Amino acid sequence: MMPAPRKRFGQHFLHDRTVIERIVATFDPKPDQFIVEIGPGRGALTLPLLDRGCAVHAIELDRDLAAQLPVLAAGRGELILHQADALTFDLVALAGNRRVRLIGNLPYNISTPLLFHLLAQIDVIDDMTLMLQKEVADRMAAVSGNKTYGRLSVMVQWRCDVERLFDVTPDSFTPPPQVHSSVLRLRPRQAAPLMVGDAARFQEIVRAAFSQRRKTLRNSLRLLLDEAAFARAGIESRRRAEELTLEEFATLARSAVTG
Repeated sequence: MMPAPRKRFGQHFLHDRTVIERIVATFDPKPDQFIVEIGPGRGALTLPLLDRGCAVHAIELDRDLAAQLPVLAAGRGELILHQADALTFDLVALAGNRRVRLIGNLPYNISTPLLFHLLAQIDVIDDMTLMLQKEVADRMAAVSGNKTYGRLSVMVQWRCDVERLFDVTPDSFTPPPQVHSSVLRLRPRQAAPLMVGDAARFQEIVRAAFSQRRKTLRNSLRLLLDEAAFARAGIESRRRAEELTLEEFATLARSAVTG
């Protein structure tokens, strides 16, 4: 008998076969690829991946689910189970000199911090096919001027191209969540990354700007930038964070470094 969903883990198990097949077909795994799945749960995606001849590294925090997965996968392929917290899991160490293809139905209650953790390890990732709460997906893909545009939008789009694939209704899950979901594909930018000067300073500026998004940049960034930095960037300090494009945030960061 499979363990019941645990609310504290934000568990909503995908059961819709049409959606499962669509996700796996979109991901299009090959046996020679290094595949990592986050949050395998009851194996909805894991088992079809194994059936395609792929070895799957699965990261599962729930001990009861982790104990059941090898039973479900028996005779279906190579499952390498990591009973661990994805929020602290070291993909870089796991990958070694290989490139990771990442797939997962991310727990809704930790999706944003988990995305930041994955972005910090983006150099070993080839692509990510992820299902998330639709609201989070909207934020990831939002552009400046959109009400959902924020820190997550800037940081994800700095490192990745974001492709919206399709939406998933609540009745595709057990138990049904109270929100719709979306499947996205993230690909690390192939071209040279946007030049931001000091990366830590860039991230600090973006974080501070959106932490007080109703304030002007002059006020929200007063501890980081003076008027001379805004002048060098050619950006009016009376603007607000949601009005700035990714490129303008990069320009601000470079101006701060050179000032």
